[in-house]
Amino acid sequence: MEKWAVVACDQYTSEPQYWEKTDSIVGSAPSALRLTLPEVYLEDEDVEKRIEDIHKTMDEYVGNGVFKEYKNALIYIERTQDDGKVRAGVVGAIDLEMYDYRKGSKSQVRATEATVIERIPPRIRIRSGAPIELPHIMILIDDDMKTVVEPLEAKKGSMEKLYDTPLMQKGGSVKGWLLGEEDKNAVLSALDKLADIDAFNKKYGMNEQNALVYAMGDGNHSLATAKEFYEQLKRANPDKDMSKHPARYALVEIVNLHSPALEFEAIHRIVTGVDEQKLMGYLSEKLGLSESGSDGMQSFAAVSGGEEKKLYITNELSKLSVGSLQTALDEYVKINGGKIDYIHGEEVVKELANKANSVGFILPDMQKSELFPTVICDGALPRKTFSMGHAWDKRYYIEARKITE
Repeated sequence: MEKWAVVACDQYTSEPQYWEKTDSIVGSAPSALRLTLPEVYLEDEDVEKRIEDIHKTMDEYVGNGVFKEYKNALIYIERTQDDGKVRAGVVGAIDLEMYDYRKGSKSQVRATEATVIERIPPRIRIRSGAPIELPHIMILIDDDMKTVVEPLEAKKGSMEKLYDTPLMQKGGSVKGWLLGEEDKNAVLSALDKLADIDAFNKKYGMNEQNALVYAMGDGNHSLATAKEFYEQLKRANPDKDMSKHPARYALVEIVNLHSPALEFEAIHRIVTGVDEQKLMGYLSEKLGLSESGSDGMQSFAAVSGGEEKKLYITNELSKLSVGSLQTALDEYVKINGGKIDYIHGEEVVKELANKANSVGFILPDMQKSELFPTVICDGALPRKTFSMGHAWDKRYYIEARKITE
């Protein structure tokens, strides 16, 4: 299992050495690495051959009994991260009819950040002709009463353990148990209660027609690909009843937003190729920037030429500091030119902002409690608003699901 499980394909996209090491670890053993396309290779000349090999290997694994099938299953998992914290979740199939990734969507399953449509077609090429899917999608539920995932911890002793394995390359370890019928029904019932519109509106002080139950955490573009693939199937088969087709669903892991192992980290900005004074003048006017402010006000730190200054926003353009700043930066760059890059880690921003014609912006960490209210009110968040943990903490491919009849 340690050679089988590999990290999500959209990680380490600028580190081919990571994937080369993964390949050497796996060797000739059956592995999810042979069923997925690390995005570091997406622009390579042999990408079509890679996709062809993936489909061929999928058929081999399915035909040779590599998989054991559990019909209509839910799996409870406990992922011990590299830092020792345990993140619990439930793996199951989400209904793509209940999902709309477009900004302003009011579906039960919603994107939390803007979907880049250009990233979908190459992923559809992999999904087309594939008999199975492997998920790295993590979806968040705002279950402050801990009714869905947490009760399963006390019951795992009576469940069938499906796997228990270390994960390569700092991934920690993971265990998975099969839910019995009673526990499965309890999970589904608890999820239904989160979808109750009256309770939802009372909780958030809203007057919505539809509840937001499932907010994307990781794998936004993978779920968007599954959705678009399913919609293409429907368009190609207008006279066929697709309601029972397996491609109507996508395999995901749901995790409670309130899990102590789940931490949101800010993604900072660096803008290069600009006149620093002109940019800051524009932002000052657009956002009503002030050097004095109070707790609770939107703010960020601007860094340029070795100087760092905390600034408060008096003219908010979004419910979050990052949203207000991103809106203004996008407008400025569109008019005046320049390039916006997205950076993990304050020290990296400070280092890059020392270069000429550059300004860095250090943003406060987004609070987990802000996610659902912001998505409800603003729709999808600005791109690169937050990150959930390190690359090695991301979901590893383990389970698979048939998507063909």
